[in-house]
Amino acid sequence: MKIAVSACLLGESIRFDGGHKRDRFITDELSEFAEFVPFCPEHLAFGTPRPSVHLVKGSESIRVISNKSEKDLTDALEQTSLYELTKLEAQPLCGIIFKSKSPSCGMKSAKLYLDNGMVEGKEDGIFARICRERYPLLPMEEEGRLEDAWLRENFVMQLFAYEAIEKLKTSSPNIGDLVRFHTINKFMLQSKDERLYRELGNIVANRDNLAFETLFGMYELGFKTAIARKSSIKKTRNVLEHLVGFFKNDLTKNEKEILHTQINDYTDKIIPLIVPLSTIHLYAKKYNTEYLLEQTFLSPYPKTLALRSHISSGK
Repeated sequence: MKIAVSACLLGESIRFDGGHKRDRFITDELSEFAEFVPFCPEHLAFGTPRPSVHLVKGSESIRVISNKSEKDLTDALEQTSLYELTKLEAQPLCGIIFKSKSPSCGMKSAKLYLDNGMVEGKEDGIFARICRERYPLLPMEEEGRLEDAWLRENFVMQLFAYEAIEKLKTSSPNIGDLVRFHTINKFMLQSKDERLYRELGNIVANRDNLAFETLFGMYELGFKTAIARKSSIKKTRNVLEHLVGFFKNDLTKNEKEILHTQINDYTDKIIPLIVPLSTIHLYAKKYNTEYLLEQTFLSPYPKTLALRSHISSGK
């Protein structure tokens, strides 16, 4: 998959002070499964090193002001932001990772000042705002938020789910392919949004006999909306209990008690999600439960990322 990333997070020395902010999760772990497309509209506009800038709330729009000269640099940064956007539009992106707090790339984390120098709040950076307007359904995060294990797990799951439907779209699918796609993503979708999962099921049923192209477009919109939702311990617990039901006639009383204890301990944040999931996967293989073994919920991304191995990955 291709992910656009703020160039400084990849180790490029293009920060305003000539430094970088290399992010080890991105460059050392996620890089095994993704190709990165770097961007930095500030570097294009002002070079490196350069005077720092800040955002100021104007009467009609947000302006970019130099901290050194107080010159209005809005037009220059907007021009290079549009240039970088054009570059990204030429790529089959599955996500974007921005630099937090940046006047160009922060996602609701860039300080917004008033004319009197007081901070009014936080806002999108110039380039982040343009990207969010252009790609309302594309997975996007900033590296600061990805330090939170729960947000990281949700974001990576969204990335791989987004890639999956993009691959399906380019494979010349038919209704059977769409039905199978919906089926194997059942529990992943339920862990995100039960209501949207059911709406997607109604779309796949195609009771109005819509043309497949129209049907797929509706499904794609609903699927990408659903995977952008955050999972929760409560929703995940409901899915786990549902999965256990597949073995109710196979497990001994002690085996059922152990599995339910693991689910309860996960809910109480005593053990990470990987523990009950591993047990469920073991039973799915033991009893050859193909329906479960095919579910993306059990393996939504490469296991070497180990994002479900932390207690803090659930909220």
